Amino acid sequence: MINVADYVEAARERVPPERWCYFEGGAMDEVTLRGNVAAYARWRFRPRMLVDVSEISLRTTLLGSEVAMPLGIAPFAMQRLLAPDGEVATARAAAAAGALMTVSTLTTSTHAEIAAAGALRWFQLYVLRDRQKTLDHIAEARDAGYSAVVLTVDMPYLGRRERDARLGFTIPADLHVSYGSLFETSPAVTWRDLEWIRGELDLPLVIKGILTREDATLAVEHGADAVWVSNHGGRQLDHVAAGLDALPEVVEAVGGRCEVYVDGGIRRGTDVLKALALGARAAFAGRAFACGLAVDGEQGVAHVLSLLREEIELGLGLLGCTGPEQVMRSHVEPVVPYDPLA
Repeated sequence: MINVADYVEAARERVPPERWCYFEGGAMDEVTLRGNVAAYARWRFRPRMLVDVSEISLRTTLLGSEVAMPLGIAPFAMQRLLAPDGEVATARAAAAAGALMTVSTLTTSTHAEIAAAGALRWFQLYVLRDRQKTLDHIAEARDAGYSAVVLTVDMPYLGRRERDARLGFTIPADLHVSYGSLFETSPAVTWRDLEWIRGELDLPLVIKGILTREDATLAVEHGADAVWVSNHGGRQLDHVAAGLDALPEVVEAVGGRCEVYVDGGIRRGTDVLKALALGARAAFAGRAFACGLAVDGEQGVAHVLSLLREEIELGLGLLGCTGPEQVMRSHVEPVVPYDPLA
């Protein structure tokens, strides 16, 4: 397999449809799910020539921690549905690649098991109806050596995922979800709760699920150390903006006051470069790595990381850049659709 698309097809063939639907599907008509991928085709590169690109480094920092490339692993739940080692396999691959891994609250491995892999890790958090359980999760993250907490704010209710319903997806009775439940998220969370979380937390706080300039501004005002542009992989509210489409207005609203990340639809290293050009500090992918895990466990995740890293590096060189920090807005332009009647 030579690219992520190959892994997508292989995973679809390998995992039973009634299980794979949870990882591949989206909400309702899946317009946003498809839009996340399509958004990258609406931008094209403006490469610069005669630049010395004999030495290229992909290294960058995220909230002060050095990583090997500006692409991280987004949180995706219940990874032992795809491979026996689940999150541990993903963490080992991330550690070997020097990549950041974000661990879902709905992990099927313990924090201790994941920590033993040695990867740089952020913990993805939901605010639950039970506030004490939310505080317990924060304490667990701190004690387990996570370097930041990623608060997901776009799930007051679970999106209508009709592919799951049609194919009969269920969580196996013998699958142990180590911390919390998907169905305990609170629909009453407000910006005041964010202040409460910030007050209880002595780790950097990333707000994930922002799609508008208004919420980006509020996130910064309420103590966010970073804003993560995301529509939950098209799995919550259908017909919202693709992550890449929402990115520019969020970057503008933040105005350099904190780091900005984006996810949704990453299938190529060139997608990461377009995200950087539009103002993201880094991009995150979930499904690409879920496919790698499903196909070949730790080695599959490692290979997907390697493929995307190679594409980012090659893209940087051909763009005329020697590092992620050199990718600017001037390196991309919108594709103007061809109208034969114009």
